[in-house]
Amino acid sequence: MPSSAPRGLYLITPDLDDTTLLTRVQSLLDSGAVTWLQYRNKTADTAQRQRQANTLLPLCQAAGVPLIINDDPDLARAIGAAGLHREDLDTPLADLRDALGPQAVLGASCYDQPELAEAAVREGASYVSFGAFFASRSKPTTHRATPAVFAATRDMGVPRVAIGGLTPDNAGPAVAAGADLVAAIGGVFNAPDPVATARAFQALFA
Repeated sequence: MPSSAPRGLYLITPDLDDTTLLTRVQSLLDSGAVTWLQYRNKTADTAQRQRQANTLLPLCQAAGVPLIINDDPDLARAIGAAGLHREDLDTPLADLRDALGPQAVLGASCYDQPELAEAAVREGASYVSFGAFFASRSKPTTHRATPAVFAATRDMGVPRVAIGGLTPDNAGPAVAAGADLVAAIGGVFNAPDPVATARAFQALFA
């Protein structure tokens, strides 16, 4: 990866009410330990997602952290987010790239399959994610990735993300194998001290 490639914690939001989301994300952004932030809320309606994303965008901009929207291209385009993460494999990445423009950060879930990642990059993905590495309530899947997936994708030319049940205590092998970013939801938000945990994730890349 080029030296300018992003490295560190890719924080993903849990399903929270507006006030709690704002308060908890603000403290984590203020810590300086977040490299990217993904807005993800699977239970909110359209109006709440729009409201929450619009609230997060200026916070991320002030912190210099790209805001990436989970699986909602209309929302990403409407608020001018930095990018989009695609989970729905039925939506062609090439179409999303056309809709969001050449500068958008466009990611794709590739589970434990390097061939999916290769196809995603050909179609215009800016980064690819692999997982789940461990059991995860927020990312239930039958796929189990191992650090070997990073050796198999070493020459992919885009950042590669590890996701799924990761904590500062178990993410080290994925980082050592070549993960550029470690994604976490509960691993940070459910921790006794989320800010200290975010900093511990970031320290894995020191």
